[in-house]
Amino acid sequence: MPSKLIEKHLRTDRLPHIWCPGCGHGILMRDVCQAIDNLNLDKDMVTIVSGIGCSSRAAGYMNYNTLHTTHGRAIAFATGIKMAKPEMTVIVITGDGDAAAIGGNHLIHGCRRNIDLTIVVFNNNTYGMTGGQYSPTTPTGEKGTTAPYGNIDGAFDLPRLAKAAGATYTARGDCYHVPLTIKLIENGIKNHGFSFIDATSICPTYYGRKNKKGGPIDMMHWQEKNCISKTKADKLSKEELEDKLVIGEFYNEPKEEYTDLYQTIIDKVGGKRNV
Repeated sequence: MPSKLIEKHLRTDRLPHIWCPGCGHGILMRDVCQAIDNLNLDKDMVTIVSGIGCSSRAAGYMNYNTLHTTHGRAIAFATGIKMAKPEMTVIVITGDGDAAAIGGNHLIHGCRRNIDLTIVVFNNNTYGMTGGQYSPTTPTGEKGTTAPYGNIDGAFDLPRLAKAAGATYTARGDCYHVPLTIKLIENGIKNHGFSFIDATSICPTYYGRKNKKGGPIDMMHWQEKNCISKTKADKLSKEELEDKLVIGEFYNEPKEEYTDLYQTIIDKVGGKRNV
């Protein structure tokens, strides 16, 4: 059972969850709940939106307003909620495939608009729910059920992609460095604009097994040893950064937010928002 501190944020009657033993998604779900708790947000004013995939099951366990939507469309649904209820804190929980493959178009346009959404990608480098196919973040050379001889695609650097598309806050956390990941999610929620947190998860069942990464403990130890802060990474050479994963806050430059701009148009014509 979860701790009493977090229990109020979960639908405990839905537990235990269906994630595989050793999956990192439970840790990341707790991080989102902890960030909401730390910010003392009114649960009735929080909406969690998810798409389809292992990560997207989280919405069913979380005790807020929740919406479990179609594959790749979480950001589109979240945009509709934010446009209708701009006072609502809207958080999207999505996966690397859900967000960057079928949902990639919605991702870049959400960034471009700078609408006030917080996107948390539970990034396990694979399509875990459907059998371990390679995803847009599977590293080049790594294996999946659809890449038995190794993936020849280049992998997306998701925070860099989000920044290039117009996001005003980007960051990366992971399962091992929990306090940092919670803080990054908090900062993303506080940013009045499109916030993107790439949360590196672990999938021992498919990605780990296919690529001989060992079990859950081994994969967590890898994060412990190889996830390094942006501050430290900035002092290292390209060679020294090989096989390292940089974590921390990458970009934080607020600008005019989309629903605010939309409200100025409503005010200008003397109308009112449709709710």
